[in-house]
Amino acid sequence: MQQILQDFLEVEISDQEYYDGIIRFINSGNIRCGEYECNQFVVKKMDLLNFIVFEEYVIEGEREIHNSLSVSKHQLLKEINKYAKKQGFNMRSFEWANS
Repeated sequence: MQQILQDFLEVEISDQEYYDGIIRFINSGNIRCGEYECNQFVVKKMDLLNFIVFEEYVIEGEREIHNSLSVSKHQLLKEINKYAKKQGFNMRSFEWANS
């Protein structure tokens, strides 16, 4: 499952704009559940504290999910911010995401 997270970080946290959008979605208190469609992966908010990250495939017109990762908000933010910091991005706070 760690490979899913690593692949997600490499693909989706590759640009400041992508990072900002994902952080806003994760931290938004106004979105209690829903999906954020990234370039290759989907981040599904189950509630304010629990997320599922998965790569979505469309095969013969049908949506398929082969692997997924269930992760807490705290752990997901920790991993995203650690990776983004290595990339030299401007780090975003909870207050920024909700403004």
